[in-house]
Amino acid sequence: MATEIRVPTLGESVSEATIGKWFKKVGEAVALDEPLVELETDKVTIEVPAAAAGVLAEITAQEGDTVEVNALLGQISTDGAAVAAAPKPVAAAPAAAAAPVAASTGSASSGLAMSPAPSAAKLLAESGLSADQVAGSGKRGQVLKGDVLDAVAKGISAAPVAAPAVARAASPAGDEVREERVKMTRLRQTIARRLKDAQNTAAMLTTYNEVDMSAVMDLRKRYKDIFEKKHGVKLGFMGFFTKAVTHALKELPAVNAEIDGTDIIYKNFAHVGMAVGTDKGLVVPVVRDADQMSIAEIEKEIGRLAKSARDGSLSVADMQGGTFTITNGGVYGSLMSSPILNAPQSGILGMHKIQERPVVVGGQIVIRPMMYLALSYDHRIVDGKEAVTFLVRVKDSLEDPERLVLDL
Repeated sequence: MATEIRVPTLGESVSEATIGKWFKKVGEAVALDEPLVELETDKVTIEVPAAAAGVLAEITAQEGDTVEVNALLGQISTDGAAVAAAPKPVAAAPAAAAAPVAASTGSASSGLAMSPAPSAAKLLAESGLSADQVAGSGKRGQVLKGDVLDAVAKGISAAPVAAPAVARAASPAGDEVREERVKMTRLRQTIARRLKDAQNTAAMLTTYNEVDMSAVMDLRKRYKDIFEKKHGVKLGFMGFFTKAVTHALKELPAVNAEIDGTDIIYKNFAHVGMAVGTDKGLVVPVVRDADQMSIAEIEKEIGRLAKSARDGSLSVADMQGGTFTITNGGVYGSLMSSPILNAPQSGILGMHKIQERPVVVGGQIVIRPMMYLALSYDHRIVDGKEAVTFLVRVKDSLEDPERLVLDL
């Protein structure tokens, strides 16, 4: 008897994955729930476990192949008989051939969105729109004809046709043998596409300020040992940064909003994304409802997410729903940068290296630990006054951190 190995549901808006690595070879024994194959998606890396104990009888999709949700990856023989021959490469099945995903009893976001209805697909082609530009109202997010008509009525236009790629100039003679060509990982391709899309879509602008970190550093120095003993986590700077951001977002809701067609959606909650660099590339796990958390709770959640990011165990849920992003280039020594928006969010805050510099205080030149702040924002939603005010509020909170404790 054989048990099939199939691509599991990958999460909201994720329809395919790339096979990163098989952990077993054909003919090897597998245990129940033992990881068999690693799948790389646009957002996370997922391990597919064995649904039964037995022997890996067949591999039908090879490392590097792109596979759809529910596509067959291989089979496990559960009758104990010796198995078959070496794996044979099979091209990734086209979308139309992928087996349908079982209907979900949850919301549309809990499973893979279905292909557009035939009438909707025809209308999409006629209008020049793509399915990912239209919010589907059908079962599991299926795009219906009425959804396309609504999108056209709202003025959503077709995505611009990309200019044909310019052929890469040949390397000078003698240099080519010293070059190395490496295929971009799916995560790196996604990072590149999303960052370029953000630049092409948003009216992005960056404003700057600087903050005297003396008060936060003094508070941290005085209480870090007691804090760690009580809460079991180190008192870092990100807890202060996050609390300062959530306070500012309450006052400046446009920085915590996004555009949907001709509407602006204001988020009355703060799900703060934390940009984390990993060996495979940049990921942005989300601290949910950060505005409702204490500094200790924020530090614990950041620690959990950072560890999961580094060891590749972030879940799809860990990466979804962010309303604002913080990126801390200071941990790598960055003195100043202009971060790129994490679309469709309207704001991202860049924190940088804390460096002692001479500043004027009360008419005297003194040395203080200073840090530059950079807020990149979508000028379609956020006015310059709001952006500057947001940074000033963050600065005020960090220079007087008691405000964060007293919720002032």
